[in-house]
Amino acid sequence: MASSQEEVTLLGATGSPFVCRVHIALKLKGVEYIDETWKNNPILPSDPYQRALARFWSKFIDDKVFGAAWKSVFTADEKEREKNVEEAIEALQFLENEIKDKKFFGGEEIGLVDIAAVYIAFWVPMVQEIAGLELFTSEKFPKLHNWSQEFLNHPIVKESLPPRDPVFSFFKGLYESLFGSK
Repeated sequence: MASSQEEVTLLGATGSPFVCRVHIALKLKGVEYIDETWKNNPILPSDPYQRALARFWSKFIDDKVFGAAWKSVFTADEKEREKNVEEAIEALQFLENEIKDKKFFGGEEIGLVDIAAVYIAFWVPMVQEIAGLELFTSEKFPKLHNWSQEFLNHPIVKESLPPRDPVFSFFKGLYESLFGSK
């Protein structure tokens, strides 16, 4: 916790991007992550407009990127898969335009949008490798790719992410159980 000596135990599935989000936020803020009370490592900007933008982009990632990327990999119907790939690439392009030349979405420090986008940085490269897709590449999205490398190399994020190999094996097994081996 941020103001206590008690250790918080987070229960959840190791391979879940949603559990990973909570883990990163807890490492940055502790359980009581009220930005008005604890000023260190703010997850949301102090400016109301910037805070609203951060919430918008976080929801955009959940609604537009996550669903389309997941369906791109785990949809059997080829036509439906192609549609989802296009939607995922279109959504990633919006994020590419939004990150600009910033280190993180909010500037120099990790914030809510970065935490929401952990799925893009860590899980999307794995599942696209498993499925043989090219959703998120450094050629298509150089700024977003630079952000993902910066984000994944942040000490708190590194400490919070699950080990890649077991997560990769899990999703590969899931993919192969649905579609057979590649």
